[in-house]
Amino acid sequence: MANVVFTEERENQLMSKIRWKIVPYVMLLYIVAMLDRVNIGFAALQMNKDLGISASMFGMLAGVFFITYFFFEVPSNVIMHKVGARKWIARILVSWGLVTVFLAFAQNVTHVAILRGLLGAAEAGFYPCIVLYFTFWFPTKHFAKTMSLFMCGMALANIIVGPISSWIMENVTWMGMAGWRWMFILEGLPAVILGFVTLFILVDRPDQAKFLTDEEKQWLMAELEREHVAKQLKVKVASKWEVFKNSRVWHLSFCYLCYVLALYGLGMWMPQILKNLAKAMSLSNIGLISTIPYMCAIIAMVYVARRSDAMQERRYHTALPIGIAFFGLIGLTMTDNLMTSMLLLCVSQMGIYAFVGTFWSLPNMYLSEATAAVGIAIINSVGNLGGFFGPYMVGFLKDATGSTNAGMYFLATFAILGTISVLAIPKKEAAAESLKQPGIKA
Repeated sequence: MANVVFTEERENQLMSKIRWKIVPYVMLLYIVAMLDRVNIGFAALQMNKDLGISASMFGMLAGVFFITYFFFEVPSNVIMHKVGARKWIARILVSWGLVTVFLAFAQNVTHVAILRGLLGAAEAGFYPCIVLYFTFWFPTKHFAKTMSLFMCGMALANIIVGPISSWIMENVTWMGMAGWRWMFILEGLPAVILGFVTLFILVDRPDQAKFLTDEEKQWLMAELEREHVAKQLKVKVASKWEVFKNSRVWHLSFCYLCYVLALYGLGMWMPQILKNLAKAMSLSNIGLISTIPYMCAIIAMVYVARRSDAMQERRYHTALPIGIAFFGLIGLTMTDNLMTSMLLLCVSQMGIYAFVGTFWSLPNMYLSEATAAVGIAIINSVGNLGGFFGPYMVGFLKDATGSTNAGMYFLATFAILGTISVLAIPKKEAAAESLKQPGIKA
């Protein structure tokens, strides 16, 4: 392969070109994924009464998704690495879309629990598949910005899910079916459709990309190969299955667990928290005001990730935001005022979301392509167990104490643990610049 040299300006232009080709569509897929994952939080405003679901039971139903997600995550990512992103992501989309539609026909708590479990199994692998997919296209120093733009899909989904879900629930009662049932149908079908579209849109690897010139392909593949060699020297892991023995992967898994606990513990319960603060407010208005914290979260996430890439610093840009979320969560227990609570929800969500865009730059420093499929899946699957324990514990503590305050203390504890655990990574080891010197060893 010819030795192609790019100036920094041309390199940035190429990265921007690839982002515009890949990230908007993948972000759309993630919006649909998050919509079908978290819409149960709004369905609960009607569904809980219809099916006789208690607070702790709802927490379990919201979280059981993550139990099956945990078990199917690693196998899903390994298969994706073998068959290619395009085909495997298409399969994931179609299967989770169908399960979401089936939720509309649940008649009792058992049906909802089984289908939420199936939804977790169906969607398992989507998020780490995308993270792994990005490693095929973006060198490490461009990774945080790319991930933050992609992760905007999570915040955008939460901006969309409130108004759309609440509007459907209040206005769509065709054929005598309750609004929450139609919500699952109308929000599940887009995933099925996009599954088939994905087969024609995504490109597995840079060397297959028709939108890149031969020179651009050569430079990008050479740059990614250079990083691949540097990571192998740094981590010294020959087999992807040896990643299970890597202590840093398990350390990062705990960091991610802390984040996910706070993310879903707050996100799944936010519609009900807002409803309790404004009992006279309609479902549509609750859906609208629930978008405000996520709008703030997008701004914070993109700003922190851009700053992290510019400074090539990861630890503090990952650790400090979720530490700020700690104070927001504690503050929520000290007020019943709607405006003050909204401000604290904004602070909490900004801190939580700003963590994740930069976080995924950390494992990308330790994992070569051979180990990334398993390593990323381990971190994501272990971390996403927080998606079960977060909502469940908030519900359990609400049943036990009569309010969500104890649940907020629980989430705040893990937010500050997230800060401490990221800062526990040695500064030299987490330095982004280390990959510029292939001889440096962890």
